[in-house]
Amino acid sequence: MKLYNLLIVIAMLWLTAIPAMACTSYLVTPGASVDGSSMITYAADSHIRYGELYYFEGGAQAPGSFYQCYDRGSHRPLAKIPNPSELYTVVGYLNEKQVAMGESTFGGRPELVDTTGMIDYGSLMFVALQRSATAREAIQVMAELVEEYGYYSSGESFSISDPNEVWIMELIGKGYTPKYDRKTKTTVNADKGAVWVAMRIPDGYISAHANQARITTFPLADGVKSITSRQFDLLNQPSVEVIYSHDVMEVARRKGYFSGTDEAFSFTDAYAPVDFGGARFCEARVWSMFRKVNSDMDQYQDYAMGYDLDNKMPLFIKPDRKLTPQDLMHFKRDHLEGTEFDMSKDAGAGEGERPYRWRPMTWKVDDKQYFHERTTATQQTAFSFIAQSRKGLPDMIAGIIWFGVDDAASSVYVPMYVGMRHAPEAYAEGFGSIIQYEADAAFWVFNKVAHLAYLQYNRIHPDIVKAQSALEARFKDFVPAVDKAALELYQKDPELAADFLTDFSVKMGNYTVERWQDLYGFLMVKHLDGNLKLEEDGVFQTNEYGRYPIVKHPDQPDWWYRLILDTTGDQFEYKE
Repeated sequence: MKLYNLLIVIAMLWLTAIPAMACTSYLVTPGASVDGSSMITYAADSHIRYGELYYFEGGAQAPGSFYQCYDRGSHRPLAKIPNPSELYTVVGYLNEKQVAMGESTFGGRPELVDTTGMIDYGSLMFVALQRSATAREAIQVMAELVEEYGYYSSGESFSISDPNEVWIMELIGKGYTPKYDRKTKTTVNADKGAVWVAMRIPDGYISAHANQARITTFPLADGVKSITSRQFDLLNQPSVEVIYSHDVMEVARRKGYFSGTDEAFSFTDAYAPVDFGGARFCEARVWSMFRKVNSDMDQYQDYAMGYDLDNKMPLFIKPDRKLTPQDLMHFKRDHLEGTEFDMSKDAGAGEGERPYRWRPMTWKVDDKQYFHERTTATQQTAFSFIAQSRKGLPDMIAGIIWFGVDDAASSVYVPMYVGMRHAPEAYAEGFGSIIQYEADAAFWVFNKVAHLAYLQYNRIHPDIVKAQSALEARFKDFVPAVDKAALELYQKDPELAADFLTDFSVKMGNYTVERWQDLYGFLMVKHLDGNLKLEEDGVFQTNEYGRYPIVKHPDQPDWWYRLILDTTGDQFEYKE
């Protein structure tokens, strides 16, 4: 193999491997939510990502200004995209028009990565959010961007929502085929761009994706076999539920991934076929969420666990009940509890019954490959959120991003209104980093509490849940009152409402970090050295003289003691 081609292959594999099994996203349509809002979730699971709340100021843009794209996995500089005259403000992944976006990387066929592309999946999201007033418009922007600049990343699933609709879009590059351009006298990529499919989730239904492509077959749009990304007038027809790139089937045929009729075409089977890992590490997370809200999901257990790959789960389901943001917070904290695959129940959990496993996920013993489960809640989460887009209020009040940093199981989701003017200092971009400890940064404060819990999870985590539940319940109760007060101010002057929403969001964020600093101190005292100091409502009990604490020495689980005996025999038998 020529050196050039070898380097391309290595680059493809490297790019594909970086974000593997990284994120979990849920999609909830207005008809499936309690209050009629659209909701999507996202978890930025990464061993190199820092948890912070991004804030992009919108408004008028100076002539000649541009968006600098950087590859999200390596920070390699890519395209400089000229800005239009006006941009929308973006808080996290929710813009001022209540368009929200999340993603998960499915990778797909590695030969389809285009290392000459100039826009990556992260830049696609940020640029689209800055320019789109609806979910449909965001799809259009993303499709046009990859056509113009070429797509640098591997396969991605995107959740895209606005107050009225929720869409899933799956996109992958077309690889690299060198072609000499006589006009520019340079070698260009004949396969520049990407193939993609976007499907609207029917109202009243929910969907999810977790690092595995999920769109299989789909209806042809009003009998049209293919739609170019520039024929978006068709999007105005309510009957159209799916749009796709003009060459999504042609590329698959040309590369030998598919040879059937248009009606039989499956995006997943062509570009990212499900294998054992795709099911067990990815689809299992979708199944675990689906089964919490739909009583018919047990039939897909063998598929989700990689044992029956032919019995695929549906892309979307109708939940047995309508959902709230608090439901989604609970789902984000899943470790396969309530199933036989519960991470806290096998020997790998240790005596603290910890539902976490350190990497690598796969390992060998006697040349045989084994693995750890990959659950929704995971230690390497940088940040996660529930984006809520609501009707009936001005956009600046209606849009809320419930935002948390670090492991979702031990984080707190704080309501940040899209009308706020800046992020709380503790969550702000640039306050600390993944290689710079900052004692008051939300990311590091939540990490130190989580790491303490990982030492004796079954004892310490319940205390975290207690504090977590109290804060989130308070925030839930605050929102209706904040909505009402902000609306009254908005009717007088929108600037007053913006001031109020900023003040509330910033104070709640900073208060949460302060509360977690106090919690860390409390947990250190209560659980010092594996002991347990008795307390009631946060007050430690002392002996009759008021001097020393009352200390207990908790037993370990019986199975843990038996495991020691299984591996040591009578080495530790006490002899009378």
